[in-house]
Amino acid sequence: MLPVYKHEPFTDFTVEENKLAFIEALQLVEKQLGKEYPLIVGGERITTQEKITSINPSNKNEVIGMVSKANKEIAENAIQTAENAFQSWRKVTAEERANILVRAAAIIRRRKHEFSAWLVKEAGKPWKEADADTAEAIDFLEYYARQMIELQAGKQVNSRIGEHNRYYYTPTGVCVTISPWNFALAIMAGTTVAPIVTGNTVLLKPASTTPVVCAKFVEVLEEAGLPAGVVNYIPGSGAEVGDFLVDHPKTSLITFTGSRDVGVRLYEKAAVVHPGQQHLKRVIVEMGGKDTVVVDNEADLDLAAQSIVTSAFGFSGQKCSAGSRAVVHEDVYEEVLEKVIALTKELSVGEPTTGDMYMGPVVDEAAFTKIMNYIDIGKEEARLVAGGTGDSSKGYFIQPTVFADAAPSSRIMQEEIFGPVVAFSKATSFDHALEIANNTEYGLTGAVITKNRDHIEQAKEDFHVGNLYFNRNCTGAIVGYHPFGGFKMSGTDSKAGGPDYLILHMQAKTISEMY
Repeated sequence: MLPVYKHEPFTDFTVEENKLAFIEALQLVEKQLGKEYPLIVGGERITTQEKITSINPSNKNEVIGMVSKANKEIAENAIQTAENAFQSWRKVTAEERANILVRAAAIIRRRKHEFSAWLVKEAGKPWKEADADTAEAIDFLEYYARQMIELQAGKQVNSRIGEHNRYYYTPTGVCVTISPWNFALAIMAGTTVAPIVTGNTVLLKPASTTPVVCAKFVEVLEEAGLPAGVVNYIPGSGAEVGDFLVDHPKTSLITFTGSRDVGVRLYEKAAVVHPGQQHLKRVIVEMGGKDTVVVDNEADLDLAAQSIVTSAFGFSGQKCSAGSRAVVHEDVYEEVLEKVIALTKELSVGEPTTGDMYMGPVVDEAAFTKIMNYIDIGKEEARLVAGGTGDSSKGYFIQPTVFADAAPSSRIMQEEIFGPVVAFSKATSFDHALEIANNTEYGLTGAVITKNRDHIEQAKEDFHVGNLYFNRNCTGAIVGYHPFGGFKMSGTDSKAGGPDYLILHMQAKTISEMY
């Protein structure tokens, strides 16, 4: 019997002992930089001539690791291996599958700072962000283990006299997990172990910018006792390997976290029934957001400013939940704006080698270029009041940037930038603020800062997002506490870390037996 689930606590880096332990973990990781990592298919290590080179976005000259790169031939072998492994894995009891997740969580917990240090190096995460990422990975393992044990008995249905009816859940098949770089451990882990614990097998294709931390996670699963072939580690090109796996007739389920454009394309491709395919593929996609912090004229303005800054600039705005829009009532607009400018100018930006660095780099050159282009667009569309500069000479650093007086229909208010940029727009009333908040194609997260109870109740009904927060920032969902997933073009509202998530990876089966 597992204890009641509670989320993994975050590390307090003001405690000297914790700070020194993290420094020690960074030193341990630094000794391992530059190593080569093979593919893993059916437990076999496969080394290819072509490699993916992972670099430190804080220091372009530092190689994190070189990872073998899968091709179509290896991907075909992997999917056959996964299908074969599925035949036995699907019959393993829910308790044993759950136990593997619990053991993996214990391993990561013992090596918590080490995994966080890998995230500092490979993803450029500041210490607190890296620590939260690792904690969330542990949470997914612990929470989904318990959820599967609860679900194994199925649901109660009625039986008539002379019959016994059962309704329970059965695995789906081979799952393709395409994981993102921004939560290179947490989301990757969650979207890998959810299909595993429900009895499916997995082809794991991590983001090409963060494949090393993924390799380290797969090693943990092996250590925890996961049988060979249940997870197959096959980083590779999205255009080659990703498309091949999505199109494959033996793929049953696809789980993807990433951009809107890639997610929509994947969703379309998965709808096609290919020769030899005997099922319709299921797709779970999370495609980002253009998230808004609404500030009412009856609000704690210091809380409002802090909520905007935290939402916009945590992990350099590289979160699908990032609050890249601030919609503020005209009565308090200037005061809130000035408070945000002041807070923004206090933020530190640089390589996160110490715990006091608030913002690290953006993930790579492509991201740097895209964000700087949007800043140029913002300079034409609105009024730049903070930041607006970047430096890619050593790493990919962009100053936290604030634009004022942006039109609600402007590009910087409509398009996902995925960087440290927030745009302010003025609302004439609370109704008008909600109208602006809802005017994008996304509907992931949102926050409302207000003391007005009627406005809180109104927003509950009329602010159309999957995760809505009051009097706090719009980032930082916790597994089992804030099930996460959005409306509209933010995805399929799959609610990761929630009570309905595992069911999406299974099929319901009814059995009726006469007696």
